[in-house]
Amino acid sequence: MEDVRGVKNTTSESRICKTLPDEDFVSPDKSVLTALNGRRIFVTGGTGFIGSWVLEYLYRESRKHGLEVEVQLLSRDPRAFLRANPHLAGWRSLSMVCGDVRSIAASAVSADWVLHGATPASRMLNESNPLEMADIIVGGTRNSLEIARRCGAKRFLFLSSGLAYGSQPPELDALVEEQTGRLNSLDPKAAYGNAKHFAEHLCIQYGISFGFEVSIARLFAFLGPLLPLDAHFAAGNFIRDGLEGRTIRVEGDGTPLRTYLHAGELARWLWTLFARGRPGQIYNVGSDEIVSIRELAERVGRLCGVGVEIAGTPAPGRLPPRYVPDVRKAGQELGLRPLWNLEESLCRTLAWHRGRIEENPA
Repeated sequence: MEDVRGVKNTTSESRICKTLPDEDFVSPDKSVLTALNGRRIFVTGGTGFIGSWVLEYLYRESRKHGLEVEVQLLSRDPRAFLRANPHLAGWRSLSMVCGDVRSIAASAVSADWVLHGATPASRMLNESNPLEMADIIVGGTRNSLEIARRCGAKRFLFLSSGLAYGSQPPELDALVEEQTGRLNSLDPKAAYGNAKHFAEHLCIQYGISFGFEVSIARLFAFLGPLLPLDAHFAAGNFIRDGLEGRTIRVEGDGTPLRTYLHAGELARWLWTLFARGRPGQIYNVGSDEIVSIRELAERVGRLCGVGVEIAGTPAPGRLPPRYVPDVRKAGQELGLRPLWNLEESLCRTLAWHRGRIEENPA
């Protein structure tokens, strides 16, 4: 294993590449900033869509408020990451650790907080190789917990998923943290959700057994700059088609219900939860504005000036499938509530992707 902690770039402040809009970041309250100051934080999963926002948020807040933090970021290819993010390469607080989340040695890490978010966001992997998907989630979580134990870490945040509830009963308006859901161990396509659920259990057991504070964030659906347009995310696919001037096609009947939180808000929620979340607790992270997939497609189509085609027909009398969180717990305990509605989040996402197209025309 190659350890590249301390890999740096001589990028000057004048050449910092700001790829994300400043207005998409909202600072947390002072208590969160105070809790972050002086921390040594180990982050896994900091290079994907969600992880990039989490890392970028801490970078900006630490520079804005003069926070003294040390961040170790796990990556399978640190040099490629630093080349792609030259502004982060110039961040003195950041060091890179090269390795796989399932096998990285504790000796490569020195941290008092651990944020574990490494997960393959791949429907293809979940369907083609569910054993590998489960092993990355469970094995990666187990190893991250071992690192926390050996480092003597005080806090551990696990980025889980709303799929850890299993399928939401369609008659249930929203999933609350105490809801058991409908996990199905016999469904070979449920590897992701089942593995996340068991990984949560590991986190709780490690926290109890080894005396560090564990909090769990169950993540739902999100919008914002950096959202992949060619993955399995419906919102990203709709935005891709709309920006390319094509009719947006909804493959199903358009009735499933979802909520979408802007990724800038997601990052604020996660750092707040990490700093102030109650140990041993689960918190839903998402929006409370419910929209059908059909309505989402129609909103994107209206904003892009294209039509929408619905492939399926709703079954008469059938309740629509739901994937909807109840986020009142985060609001009541941590003061976290969505600041931007769906329309604003869509507009911000579209504006960023339009800008990228203009900067890099085909």
